[in-house]
Amino acid sequence: MIRRLLVANRGEIARRVFATCRAMGVQTVAVHSDADADAPFVAEADQAVRLPGATPAETYLRVDLILDAARRSGADAVHPGYGFLAENAEFAAAVTDAGLTWVGPPAKVIAAMGDKLAAKALLADAGVPMLPSWTDADQVTDFPVLVKASAGGGGRGMRIVRDAAELAEAVASARREAASAFGDGTVFIERYVERGRHVEVQILGDTHGTVHVLGVRECSIQRRHQKIIEEAPGLVPAEVRERLHEAAETAGRAVDYVGAGTVEFLLTPDGAFHFLEMNTRLQVEHPVTELTTPDGLDLVRMQVLVAEGEPLPARQHRAATRGHAIEVRLCAEEPARGWRPATGTLHRFHVPGVNREFGGIQPAGLRLDSGVLAGSVVGVHYDSLLAKVIAVAPTRSEAVRALAGALARAEIHGVATNRDLLVRVLRSPEFAAGEIDTGFLDRHPEVFAPLLPADQLPVTALAAALANAAHRRSTAPVLAGLPSGWRNVPAVGQVTRFTGPDGEIEVRYRLDRTGGLVEWSAERDTDERAAGPSTVELVEATGDRVVLDFDGVRRSYRVHRVGSEVFVDGPDGAASLAELPRLPLPTAELAAGSLLAPLPGAVTRVHVEVGQRVAAGDLLLTLEAMKLEHPVLAPTDGVVAELPVSAGGQVRTGAVLAVIGKDH
Repeated sequence: MIRRLLVANRGEIARRVFATCRAMGVQTVAVHSDADADAPFVAEADQAVRLPGATPAETYLRVDLILDAARRSGADAVHPGYGFLAENAEFAAAVTDAGLTWVGPPAKVIAAMGDKLAAKALLADAGVPMLPSWTDADQVTDFPVLVKASAGGGGRGMRIVRDAAELAEAVASARREAASAFGDGTVFIERYVERGRHVEVQILGDTHGTVHVLGVRECSIQRRHQKIIEEAPGLVPAEVRERLHEAAETAGRAVDYVGAGTVEFLLTPDGAFHFLEMNTRLQVEHPVTELTTPDGLDLVRMQVLVAEGEPLPARQHRAATRGHAIEVRLCAEEPARGWRPATGTLHRFHVPGVNREFGGIQPAGLRLDSGVLAGSVVGVHYDSLLAKVIAVAPTRSEAVRALAGALARAEIHGVATNRDLLVRVLRSPEFAAGEIDTGFLDRHPEVFAPLLPADQLPVTALAAALANAAHRRSTAPVLAGLPSGWRNVPAVGQVTRFTGPDGEIEVRYRLDRTGGLVEWSAERDTDERAAGPSTVELVEATGDRVVLDFDGVRRSYRVHRVGSEVFVDGPDGAASLAELPRLPLPTAELAAGSLLAPLPGAVTRVHVEVGQRVAAGDLLLTLEAMKLEHPVLAPTDGVVAELPVSAGGQVRTGAVLAVIGKDH
């Protein structure tokens, strides 16, 4: 039996495996980079071993360091998690060669399925339906096509190409991204299906020849080819579901599959489906399967038992399900800004109504699988996934409503996330009707809007100003008992200025001698003025809560301050503001046309040179952050006047990348 298990991964999946190990009585070992030294998963492990490395991203890819950590900690088994080395056959072989138990499929299976081209050939011979694919760009004659990484997944190394002129650059870019994420830049090209749906089947095999099929998952809501909403059971007719089960079981038996794995398919609008790939690991979205199996399977527990040689228990009904579960991936990114990764300190992280973390709930409830806690620092070295929030209920509509409500009320302060987009997708009529495919986000730009309506930002800023004033009064060293905002001359009002999501906003308000709100107004730096309703009554104002009465309807605003930052969560949505000083210090003036780095990262390519004429939208350079490439485009027509960065260099947020001068 396994006594001490090392997880060769980080973040949420490490915490997930540790949770099951604690329940099973198995000791745990974490490995970590310097950047992760204070991460929650490190603190939760029984032992933790530092992995030295040239960069934080490289450390988790060093097989020699991980095996050394297992030896030093006395671990007798290794779980790969997902990502990094999870689908690396050489790593699996090295673990077993070192006399350790590998919690996953055999190295030969990983090798067979890890080479996606070889996997397609093998499973095509077994009768699994396939899409046409090519290894040479010169072979492609029909478009659109999809460039894909052969050695990995998660949306990395994937590019849609609709024109032959774009193919060469797409292949080169995909190779760079795949090499960075997986250590292997091999790519291939596959026919791209418009309005296709991504569905997958969870399988589980043991060393005694048993392969169980555990149902279909729907994974069609994606950004940049990476899933962000998944659910089970899949939204497919019974006849299609049965054929998917048969194809997945055929694939599993064709390779003598052992452990937890996923067979992924592309479902076309006419109901046909084609094999995409087999993931020889636990998937990010595995909780929706766990929460809908009648017996509430813990897939990590089953992985451990299978690795110990235990046979899988008999199942009375293949792929039977119970209720409906839906999961969202909460990521540190800004969807409306081209999915730009976000960094910073997570000052508060609270999802209301969570029944359990990393465990089963039936028949209804909320589960949270998180890699972060309040105080966690989100950097640029790793994937943007912060947490997964999962709802399970007797019906799909109940699960969707519960999940959307919990997300909308969540307090997530300090790091920008995709929370608002997730809520808007869940509440959209098309999603409710099951009218989804992999192009859903492209067709629904309305889901990129923030939850907080633009006309509610002034009221939100008023709440922030009142809370800040109340906080200052409560902490004042003298006359702390005076009402907030009290003035000897009551006709003179208060003025507070903030920076917000769309620029600066100035709030003016006046209180009477009893602390009542007499009048207020707000003005943005766009000269847009919002006069405050005369019927607004200030019911309560403390440092962390403001209650306003609008024509007899009370609305409560929760306020959280960190330095000059003010986070307001109200009934219509949340806003992050920063109070500006009344007497700001002078700052250095930037040259006109300066283009600043939107996030810290590495400059991978520079596409222009000083003196070159560019048009608005032209690609200037490429940054890499969170394992993805991010294009930096020219904001206007002009001439490249300065170019202070070069390929291979590191930049900080706000660094000048280029200066675009006027084209005389």
